[in-house]
Amino acid sequence: MGSISKDEREEVIQAWYMDDSDEDQRLPHHRNPKEFVSLEKLAELGVLSWRLDADNYETDEKLKEIRESRGYSYTDFCEVCPEKLPNYEEKIKNFFEEHLHTDEEIRYCVAGSGYFDVRDHNDGWIRVWVKKGGMIVLPAGIYHRFTLDSNNYIKAMRLFVGDPVWTPFNRPHDHLPARKEYLESFVQKATANNSVDATA
Repeated sequence: MGSISKDEREEVIQAWYMDDSDEDQRLPHHRNPKEFVSLEKLAELGVLSWRLDADNYETDEKLKEIRESRGYSYTDFCEVCPEKLPNYEEKIKNFFEEHLHTDEEIRYCVAGSGYFDVRDHNDGWIRVWVKKGGMIVLPAGIYHRFTLDSNNYIKAMRLFVGDPVWTPFNRPHDHLPARKEYLESFVQKATANNSVDATA
């Protein structure tokens, strides 16, 4: 068959540009018309993604390889839903506050689903919908936020290099080395590439 093989990650991770409405944060917030963002475009922002076997994460060889190659030595689980998370309302509000970390944020959705919103090169919001089997890595220094979708439930494996660090630095924290490194690695490089394209 001559059909283009579909990226299997797209079944568990989808991304699109968000509208500016302040309706319930758990709604999809598509623009009109819808404007989807490819996983390649996310990778240009430093956001990496995989599709894994969430029913067998204890024995999954692919997960083991990723952990070994990226040095993710620590894991735990976080269940976000009104019944399981103490101070749920307050936590959800904090998660949705725009922030960055000085380390990568690695989340592997083993049940449920949720939205990770990230800023693009021009500061537009891209909503990344991660469902069961989807794993994403947000680079250190990228401004982002998290919210549940209308299903109100996610169970995620959190992975870390070494000891876990959860410190969020709410925007603006542009003076942090992690932010400067992110801008140099992803934003300025992309801007430089685009100006080269424009002259070609």
